[in-house]
Amino acid sequence: MRIGLGTAQLGLDYGISNPEGKTPFEEAGRILATAAREGIRVIDTAPSYGDSEQVLGKILPLRGGFDIVTKTPVFRRDRIIGQDAALLEEIFRRSLQRLGVPSAYGLLAHHAEDLLVDGGDRLVERMRQLKAEGVVARIGASVYTAQQIDGLLERYDLEVLQVPVNVLDQRLIASGHLARLKERGIEVHARSAFLQGLLLMEPDSLPPHFHGVRGHLREFQREAERQGLSPLQAAIGFLEGIPEIDVAIAGVNDHLQLEEICRAARQIPPEGFAGFAITDPAILNPSEWRV
Repeated sequence: MRIGLGTAQLGLDYGISNPEGKTPFEEAGRILATAAREGIRVIDTAPSYGDSEQVLGKILPLRGGFDIVTKTPVFRRDRIIGQDAALLEEIFRRSLQRLGVPSAYGLLAHHAEDLLVDGGDRLVERMRQLKAEGVVARIGASVYTAQQIDGLLERYDLEVLQVPVNVLDQRLIASGHLARLKERGIEVHARSAFLQGLLLMEPDSLPPHFHGVRGHLREFQREAERQGLSPLQAAIGFLEGIPEIDVAIAGVNDHLQLEEICRAARQIPPEGFAGFAITDPAILNPSEWRV
């Protein structure tokens, strides 16, 4: 498993555990320098991450050698029309301009349901055209559920899927979907390694929405301590022990956090965290958080 750099914090006030808000530009430069030094190749971004792409575009010319993965617009329509496919291409080309790169490694549908509604094939076809042109190497989607994976695999030949996996969210492991993706030769990028930092927070400091999971988080952190690990080391180590994951996307607020994550990724994967899985979407899906 390789570590990839998530960049939402570079353009937004992002993460429940991030009281300081958007990462300052100077610190963003230090984060990218650390990523280059640590051998990180994959950088995950999106046009919806505030001005993340613009920030990266000012730094990347000085820090080459990265594989950039960006995303499509979110359409949320019952039916995709030709104009939507044209907008996808227009916004992707703007992303390349903002990033200051001639091509991207990956282009993912940011909202998987856009590919599953009537006319969703128009978006995939436009993504394939961009690949044929050589401005993107791999196409895929960002998914949330096993049902979305099933629908996408039935309809399309995709090359990269970004999926949620962490100590609490083991649904795609239990269902066998991660194994199925690897059987199909699909590159798996795991996001939500820390569930926006929830796994690393003091349970008693959490908002009321998380009242029902506080005890569960406390037990996870106690188990990590029992094994001589920090919660961060336990969270990354858990992912390191999942062979189907190619890249674990981790967002950070500063370069010291990234250094700690990279050190944790080099440790021997710990054991004993499979029992901390939950299935409550109100906790596992940040879009449903009431905070």
